[in-house]
Amino acid sequence: MAFDGIDGKIALVTGAAAGIGAAVVRLLHAHGASVAAIDIDENGLAELAAELGDRVRTGLVDVSNSAAVDAFVAQVEQDWGPIELAASVAGVLAIDDVVNTTDEEWRRVFGVNTHGVFHVGRALATRMTPRKRGSIVVVSSNAAGVPRQRMAAYAASKAAATMFTRCLGLELAPHGIRCNIVAPGSTRTAMQTGMWAGDPEGEQRILQGAPEAYRTGIPLGKLATPEDIANAVVFLLSDQAGHVTMADLFVDGGATLCV
Repeated sequence: MAFDGIDGKIALVTGAAAGIGAAVVRLLHAHGASVAAIDIDENGLAELAAELGDRVRTGLVDVSNSAAVDAFVAQVEQDWGPIELAASVAGVLAIDDVVNTTDEEWRRVFGVNTHGVFHVGRALATRMTPRKRGSIVVVSSNAAGVPRQRMAAYAASKAAATMFTRCLGLELAPHGIRCNIVAPGSTRTAMQTGMWAGDPEGEQRILQGAPEAYRTGIPLGKLATPEDIANAVVFLLSDQAGHVTMADLFVDGGATLCV
């Protein structure tokens, strides 16, 4: 599918070194965008830059550090021009019971999944508002809307990021800036497969669900690919979604059974 309104624009993608973030970078680049790609994985960023060549600029930036985010955004705009498209993809996972979740782990998860989204959103809103144009997509999770055992920190951080994005979208709508959410389900990334490392039946358990854990399976009977999620992200960034804002698009094969 060809997405309009991407060619020639400058885009920012966080969590860009692998998985969904890298797939978003590749798709934006294929549609003619110049992409500023940030992550804390130096090797992954180097491989991505070598693969795509021109129109890709990488930065080792921890999104939980607001000063680092502001500095990178300012430098990109100084060197390249205005950022008009952005995808906040950076995320970390924590798997543990609430009673065993430490303060440090809780802060780590919220630092990336929630604070990072805030830092990027604020930095871009400050610059996009006077220009009265721009589109931002946050990759959240279907876990933001469904309680999950041993995933309280992750689910809560994603729920906060989702509501923040909708609030930001409400504030920025009068300025012509759109803010949307993509909520993936189980996706074939290192984060996902790491959850069942050493279990040959791990993927099948995800597909079938686990009634004892109150978790549904996936009606489509397959995991998403990073490209499935990237297609949804770039659609929402594109002119094809020009009248869509504050939407929460579930890309989970029907797992959430949402209306």
